Amino acid sequence: MSDQHLIEQQLTSEQIFQGLFLKIYHDTVELPNGKIAQREYIKHSGAVAILAIDNENNIIMERQYRHPVGKIMYELPAGKIDPNEDDLTCGRRELVEETGYVASEWTLLGECLPCIGYSNERIVYFLAQDLSFTASNLDEGEFVEVVKQPLDEVFKLAFGGKIQDSKTLSGLMLLYGYLNKTS
Repeated sequence: MSDQHLIEQQLTSEQIFQGLFLKIYHDTVELPNGKIAQREYIKHSGAVAILAIDNENNIIMERQYRHPVGKIMYELPAGKIDPNEDDLTCGRRELVEETGYVASEWTLLGECLPCIGYSNERIVYFLAQDLSFTASNLDEGEFVEVVKQPLDEVFKLAFGGKIQDSKTLSGLMLLYGYLNKTS
């Protein structure tokens, strides 16, 4: 079955903003019915999120203030992929930087596209196990509280609406599927 009846054709593309790591574009597209429309979206380098679980079945989470929403959020350790960095290298780097943990066992859980209406951001999720603590090395201006919590309690928080970060909810869904598939 062909999908041509759904596909838009890009006619022009102009970068209208360059931030520290975000670029905003304005495109003109031709719709499947031949009409012309405008699209604005963010280009993002992508990110990796880590579901780090220790031997006692605790998950390593973070609490940090997120300025755009004006709230302290409960979320997975994660970070953007640096230029020429592969997904697993980014995950290993971010886990130790933000939490102080290193893992010797890594499993790819999947990926999500969190904001498809206005961004090309892609988040790759890894399960990190066989953890050992070294020391965290937060980026300048990064203030994070690391929290270890039983995995079943984190699922209760997520299902109860207490975790609102979409990156974290998506990761927990992938982990839930992985654990139920392999148990």
